[in-house]
Amino acid sequence: MEKLKQTVVKMKLWLGSLSFKTGMIVLLCCIPFYIISFAQMLLPLSVATKGVLWTIFFGLAKACQWGGITILGAEGMRRLHSRFRRKSDK
Repeated sequence: MEKLKQTVVKMKLWLGSLSFKTGMIVLLCCIPFYIISFAQMLLPLSVATKGVLWTIFFGLAKACQWGGITILGAEGMRRLHSRFRRKSDK
């Protein structure tokens, strides 16, 4: 269990060392995965296949979302919020 905690801490430090631009790219990658996870329900596939595809693509979307947030960190999230606030004030 201790080895798993060390691995998670190392991964979090590595992700946190990446740039703001990389964080934004990873965060924006979750959008197509969300769209695919729900759009594939319209395809003529079996229910089991749809469930597997939904689980895979929704999981990828969540992984990109949380990975992007981890890369951005608290300071990057403040920066992102301030950009949206400036655009809405105009």
